[in-house]
Amino acid sequence: MDSVFAAVVRAPEDPILGVTVAYNKDPNPIKLNLGVGAYRTEEGKPLVLNVVRKAEQLLVNDQARVKEYLPILGLSEFNKLSAKLILGDDSPAIQENRVATAQCLSGTGSLRVGAEFLTKHYHQRTIYIPLPSWGNHLKVFTMAGLSVKTYRYYDPTTRGLNFQGLLEDLGAAPAGAIVLLHACAHNPTGVDPTLEQWEQIRQLIRSNKLLPFFDSAYQGFASGSLDADAQPVRMFVADCGECLIAQSYAKNMGLYGERVGALSIVCKAADVASRVESQLKLVIRPMYSNPPIHGASIAATILKNSDMYNEWKIELKAMADRIISMRKQLYDALTARGTPGDWSHIIKQIGMFTFTGLNSDQVAFMTKEYHIYMTSDGRISMAGLSSKTVPHLADAIHAAVTRAC
Repeated sequence: MDSVFAAVVRAPEDPILGVTVAYNKDPNPIKLNLGVGAYRTEEGKPLVLNVVRKAEQLLVNDQARVKEYLPILGLSEFNKLSAKLILGDDSPAIQENRVATAQCLSGTGSLRVGAEFLTKHYHQRTIYIPLPSWGNHLKVFTMAGLSVKTYRYYDPTTRGLNFQGLLEDLGAAPAGAIVLLHACAHNPTGVDPTLEQWEQIRQLIRSNKLLPFFDSAYQGFASGSLDADAQPVRMFVADCGECLIAQSYAKNMGLYGERVGALSIVCKAADVASRVESQLKLVIRPMYSNPPIHGASIAATILKNSDMYNEWKIELKAMADRIISMRKQLYDALTARGTPGDWSHIIKQIGMFTFTGLNSDQVAFMTKEYHIYMTSDGRISMAGLSSKTVPHLADAIHAAVTRAC
C-alpha cells in the first residue's frame, strides 16, 4: 500500500546550508568552505570564546540552578540586558519603559515572532527588504503572512551602495509599509550606509510614516565596537519613533547552536509597550511555548558582570580584527597577481561576508577546479579564510576571472 505521503516531492537543498552539504561530500584535502556564516580561527576551527566557557562553568557549578521552564517571554534579566546592549545604557526608551522585549530563538526566531506579531496587529502587511538580502528573510516574512517587496540596495557596477535607488524606492513605498534594515554588516554584500546616509534614511522613513524593522545579527562583529555597530538603531530610537529590533548572539558571542536572540519593540508610550508585550506572549505560546534557558543564561552572565563583559569585548574585537585582516590579505594577493578588475570593494565592505562580484559560472568553475565552496551569487565568508588559504582563493579567483578574458 502506498504511503499517504507518496505525493510529497523532494525539496531542494537550502542554497546556503546546501553549500556545506556539497563541501562535506568532497574528499579533496585542499577543499575550502566559504559558504556558511560561522567564525573560524586561523587554523580553520570553530571558536568557543574563553568568556563563554567561564560563564558556562559558573552556571554548571551553581547547584541552585534548575531546569524549570522559563516564562513565555524568556529570561527577564537577559531581556533587559539585551535591550540595553542594542539601545545603550542611558536610553530614554528603556528608562521610560517603552520597550517590550522577548527572548527568541536567535535572530531568525526574533524576525519570525516580530513578523507574526505585525501580521496580527499592524495595519500594513507589506514589508520591503533590500535587494539583495539574507536568503531567509523572504521565507520568514512570507511564511508569517507578510507580502514581501524589495528596495534597491546593492550597485553591481560599483560593488557599493545604490543610495539613490534606495531613497527612490523607499520614497515610493506606501505610508505604513514595514522596512527591513540590516543594522550593520549587511548580509550578503558587506555594504553599509555611512552615518550621514543613515540619517537621510531615517528622515525619509519617519516623514513617510514607514515602520523600521532592524535585523541586528552582527553587533560588535562588524567594526569591533558594540556601540559603533548599534549607532544606526540608536538614531531611530532617539527620535522617539517606533521600531522593531531582532538581535542575535550567534556571531558576536559565538553561541550559534544555543539559538540565543531577542526581539525588542520600541513603542511611543509605556502602556502601549505593556499591551504589545502581552500580545507577544500570545504569538509565542502556540509557536514554541517558551525559549531555552541555557544560552540566554550564558549571555546574561557575561552582560551583567563588568569583568566578563570587558573580556567579551576584547575577544569580540579580536574576531572582527581577524576578518578585517583577511580582507586586506585577499586584496593584496589579488593585486599581486594582477587580477583584472578593481578589487578595492573587498576592503571597503564590512563584516563577515564579501560580495565578490563573481558570477555563478565563475563560482562553479572555482568549485570544480579549486574545490572552493560558496553560494552561487559570489558571496564568501571572510571568517572561513586564513593566511594559509588566502593564496589558494586568490589563485582560484584569478583563474576564474582570466579564463574568459
